[in-house]
Amino acid sequence: MDKMDRRTFLKGGVIGGALGLFASSAYASYLPKLYPTPPEIEGSFYPVLAQKDKDFDLTRIQGKQGVAKGKIIIIQGQVLDTDGNPVADATVDLWQANAAGRYRHPHDSNEAPLDPNFQGWAIVPSGKEGKFRFKTVYPGAYPASDKWTRPPHIHFKVSKKGYIELITQMYFPGHQLNDSDLLLKRKSKEERKLMMSSKVEDKPEIYAYNIILQKV
Repeated sequence: MDKMDRRTFLKGGVIGGALGLFASSAYASYLPKLYPTPPEIEGSFYPVLAQKDKDFDLTRIQGKQGVAKGKIIIIQGQVLDTDGNPVADATVDLWQANAAGRYRHPHDSNEAPLDPNFQGWAIVPSGKEGKFRFKTVYPGAYPASDKWTRPPHIHFKVSKKGYIELITQMYFPGHQLNDSDLLLKRKSKEERKLMMSSKVEDKPEIYAYNIILQKV
């Protein structure tokens, strides 16, 4: 992807009216406090293998010609504080399983195949308005134990000086495994809503997910 394409892709990360309202600090002063995004465990598959390519496009790896397998989706959102103000230049760290449910991690014993063209991990700063946008694939479900299959999800670690670092997991609406997931079941109904993305477009398939940080 050349520089112009990257610039166009990032500029395309406008989510809609709700985010536009949140982005206005003048309007935000009239809004009620927002609930922080619920934290979740980091899990055992945080990336440990060194890789140079950690940009916003997880469907390609720098230096390779292939494209990741699976349904390509876009995740876009905004990092906000509990007053509804954008958090500019936050570090947004994202990692996930590939379309078959396999992580690029040496401790993942899942027998599903690795995808040599799937980046699997990205670290980018949010923009001046706290916005972020990733191109990736819809993650596959995978067995966590003999009796527990994890639903598709994406891990986030978001940090910025002056705010409490947040580790959480984003889920996809309507997936049948959400109701039986042991981690999600520990959360209240309100917390589960805050961890669920919303589908905002079909072609391309785009999901919106805001992340709310607490100040220190």
